[in-house]
Amino acid sequence: MKQASTESVSPYAATTRNITVSVQPYFLEDQSVPDASHFVWAYHVRIQNNGGETVQLLTRHWMITDSLGHLQEVRGDGVVGKQPVLRPGEAFEYASGTPLPTPSGIMMGSYQMKAENGECFDIKIPAFSLDSPHSPVVVH
Repeated sequence: MKQASTESVSPYAATTRNITVSVQPYFLEDQSVPDASHFVWAYHVRIQNNGGETVQLLTRHWMITDSLGHLQEVRGDGVVGKQPVLRPGEAFEYASGTPLPTPSGIMMGSYQMKAENGECFDIKIPAFSLDSPHSPVVVH
């Protein structure tokens, strides 16, 4: 597998139609209140277009599940207020976050992309684990 850059690769990555989505989650201790069942994570996302066509990110769909099995779905236009256009070889990066009422969980989802010819298709966001030091590490 050819890598587009020399930077470290996230353990959470998925490639759909030559577009790689990689995610690195971070537990935010300073924004979490474990005694109040409030746990917060940030995550850094990189979307790399390794294909030969220009694409635009239109929408996002997240499925966030806490350690009790409660599912929250989030849908919306773009990411962080943007609908980036990625030409071949280009990448877009952003950071966001999510709170949970439990000390661990899992996130996954998809982005809807639009190709230059007008075709819309979904690309996978890899499932990634949200673990805090307030819970034993569990492989989801």
